[in-house]
Amino acid sequence: MLDILDIGALTGKVFSSGWVTASGTVDVVEPATGKTLATTGLASAADIDAAVRTAVEAQISWADTEPAERAAVLRRAAGILEAHQREVAEWLIREGGAVAPKAAFEIRSAADELWAAAALPTQPHGHLLPSGPEFESVGRRVPLGVVGVISPWNFPLVLALRAVAPALALGNAVVLKPDVQTPVSGGFAVARIFEEAGLPEGVLHVLPGDAEPGEALTAHPDVPMIAFTGSTAVGRRVGEVAGRLLKRCSLELGGNNALIVLDDADLDAASSAGAWGAFLHQGQICMAASRHVVLEAVADEYLERLAGRARALVADDPWTTEAALGPLINATQLSRVDSIVRETVAAGADLRAGGDYRDLFYEPTVLAGVTTEMPAFTQEIFGPVAPVVVVRDEDEAVRVANQTEYGLVAAVQTGSPERGRRLARRLRTGIVHVNGQTVDDNAFVPFGGTGASGNGSRHGALHSWDEFTRWQWLTVRPAAAPYPF
Repeated sequence: MLDILDIGALTGKVFSSGWVTASGTVDVVEPATGKTLATTGLASAADIDAAVRTAVEAQISWADTEPAERAAVLRRAAGILEAHQREVAEWLIREGGAVAPKAAFEIRSAADELWAAAALPTQPHGHLLPSGPEFESVGRRVPLGVVGVISPWNFPLVLALRAVAPALALGNAVVLKPDVQTPVSGGFAVARIFEEAGLPEGVLHVLPGDAEPGEALTAHPDVPMIAFTGSTAVGRRVGEVAGRLLKRCSLELGGNNALIVLDDADLDAASSAGAWGAFLHQGQICMAASRHVVLEAVADEYLERLAGRARALVADDPWTTEAALGPLINATQLSRVDSIVRETVAAGADLRAGGDYRDLFYEPTVLAGVTTEMPAFTQEIFGPVAPVVVVRDEDEAVRVANQTEYGLVAAVQTGSPERGRRLARRLRTGIVHVNGQTVDDNAFVPFGGTGASGNGSRHGALHSWDEFTRWQWLTVRPAAAPYPF
């Protein structure tokens, strides 16, 4: 596997001022086969506290490091990731159930995050403010201190680096808690990449863990910011704890996203976008096309094409076959997906494709006749399921698309770009793609959602300055001046 990472030598370890023995251990299980791939360290609240105390000290000298050198570390990290992409891809496939194209896309995206972050330190850090001739007044950006990053299992590498890379580039130390289901591709690979790139000891800590260390990191008084990506339920808890402590909190949460198909759409292209958006990575993506809202004039044809695409896709072991879909991450997730499908069918929906599974491999599923009261419409499924809701006209399409607490992304398929633009203005989401599909992201855009999908667009290139630094007003006088009293 990753030839810069000897997993056997790291059994029971975490990365915290070097590779140290953790309070516990956790087996890394391949979801496609049930095989144990590795046994890594499992962090406790005490491990988090020790890491934060070390990070506080290390951050001071890291922030004082010349910006050009911080940029160089990020560039070296990007080069190391690119040089070892085959090994990283193996972990993404085997540990997380990704198919090979998804793994390749994630690695390219992660490298882009590193390259984009490398450009940040050498950009202007502030500006000169108006003042009188007797003193200088400056607004400048300064690091926050220690940034806590809690990352998920579905895109473990890029969703860690999306916060880790810019936070480090801008002079912060980072404590990363990756999900226990993907501690290698989402954590230890990050640690080894930066270790090889020459990041000073103590600036980055990687401690896989469950709820206990996550809560400890969120509540730690010496961590002024938490960047969390994950479920809305856990995000609410993170936001509650962080808010009580008045610390900065970035929440990128779930989605129940609408793909709207208008009556002038190219249905072959639209059904392709719908299948890709619904079934990529087994639908385990916050941006997945979770609700297909289709005008009745084209609904029958769209359903026929979408169901045909679903039936042609094979779910199997992505490491040993060229399957289009891999396994769901665990049995709990499979049970949830299957329950939503079965309850929706019991409520009157029509199963047009899929609806069955083998082990953790769930078939791509298409549901027709879905209404706004059914579970497949109201819940974030996080599985390879495409519920289709038929509407009369464009106004009803907008109303149905907005009928959710989530507000991450929407897509519109139409023969008229201008019609798509007009409709986009009426959708309550942070992102809209006209004649695209819902799953899209890169390192150079303000990514994020509203409502139950998070607290705003904040990642990407220049937007990282707002996220991972704070303003400081500095005035300098040549000598002390007297005051009236």
